[in-house]
Amino acid sequence: MSWSEAVRPVRMQRVAIVAPYETLRETLVRIAEAGNVEIDRIEDPAHATPGPAARRLQRLRTEPPYALLCVAPPDLDDLERAGRTDLLAGEAQLEERIGSAVRRGTVAALAGWCPAAEVRATAARLADVGGVLVPMRTPGGTDPPTLLRDTGAVRGSFSPLVRTYGTVPYADIDPTMPAGIVYVVMFGVMFGDAGHGALLLLTALLLYLGRPRRLAPLRRLWPFVAGAGLTSTAAGVAYGEFFGPTGVLPVLWLDPLEQPMRLLAAAVGLGVALLALAYGAGIVNRWREGGPANALYAASGVAGAVLFLGFAGLAGGVIAGRAGLALGGAVLAFAGLALAGSGLFTASAGGVGGAVQTGVQLFDVVVRIGSNVVSFARLAAFGLTHAALGEIVWRGTTGLAGKGPVALLGAVVVFTVGNALAFALEALVAGVQALRLEFYELFSRVFETQGRPFRPWHVPVQHMEVAS
Repeated sequence: MSWSEAVRPVRMQRVAIVAPYETLRETLVRIAEAGNVEIDRIEDPAHATPGPAARRLQRLRTEPPYALLCVAPPDLDDLERAGRTDLLAGEAQLEERIGSAVRRGTVAALAGWCPAAEVRATAARLADVGGVLVPMRTPGGTDPPTLLRDTGAVRGSFSPLVRTYGTVPYADIDPTMPAGIVYVVMFGVMFGDAGHGALLLLTALLLYLGRPRRLAPLRRLWPFVAGAGLTSTAAGVAYGEFFGPTGVLPVLWLDPLEQPMRLLAAAVGLGVALLALAYGAGIVNRWREGGPANALYAASGVAGAVLFLGFAGLAGGVIAGRAGLALGGAVLAFAGLALAGSGLFTASAGGVGGAVQTGVQLFDVVVRIGSNVVSFARLAAFGLTHAALGEIVWRGTTGLAGKGPVALLGAVVVFTVGNALAFALEALVAGVQALRLEFYELFSRVFETQGRPFRPWHVPVQHMEVAS
């Protein structure tokens, strides 16, 4: 797989399922068993009439936990008497697909989508029953459904981040890996404690081992938790934090409570770098969605990126006292405003109303850039909060430790309970805040529209005879 394929959704192929009507059922059973073809559904009241299997399923008034299909057509009355709602549900789905088929004489056909790499293998499954899977051209104005690659433990653990936000448009790049890396880095900056990071690493190990058993469904998330643990441990080493300022680790970079402004500047600088990367991804997506003009004038494309860089240069020049840098930044910002304004005005109704609308939208773009940059200050704010909680717990511990055996026991309790509470609270807060920064500050530039998820029709097939 090439690099260009790795950073985009799975390539989809428009296909037609064609078979003699007498073998259409068997053809569709094999399609359902393969589970890699999404069949178009006809939204027509004429096709909404329940078939024989669906009517029997309604009479039983029981929702099956899953659906099954038989290779050979079963006796529906026998299934109803036996209460086989699973097989009735499968037959009901099959009836719906058969009812959606276009019939010409003795031949029937349905259209749908299939991953391009699986078309040949799927066609081979149908050959001996007379069915064929015919590749077709994608209809104009139709976007294929999106299927992101979910292979590999790391990619699989990061994919819920993107799916929670929405469906990636088919034309866009797949942000799963960079989004996951950025998330765990931001989490680590806010959750910077080597001791707490080690606990996350231990949690990842337990998830990997499937312990305890009730957490087994979360096993696939172990790389995500391990990544958060690694970045938290690294930040803790940099801050000199190990279950608080215990002195176990020296401060390698800065003490958050002693140098808050330096931490704040680093957090905002990280935010500027991440926003620049988001604009880069946005430019690529706007180009793929609508061509070079769309990429040039979009507020999340070249126009927005130039405006952002202009403001960055202007602010950097003012802070550093360099007039040339400030002037260059101002020129860039003006060029970005002109480009974005042109795009917004073209998309409006024109005239005075369009000009007013464009002005309001430009103001919003400028305010959003400033607010998005400032939002990354929360990386420092919650990093400080974590360090402050660790300081409070450690002071309480040391204050009790030298006052006798009972007080020493109290110190152990304070240290244990205090760190447990700090761990739970800060893990929740850092997790939510990192998600907020990812979605609102970064993804809002990467994505402008939503795609449609690929939903293949998949029903397991029972190859044994059904007992009456």
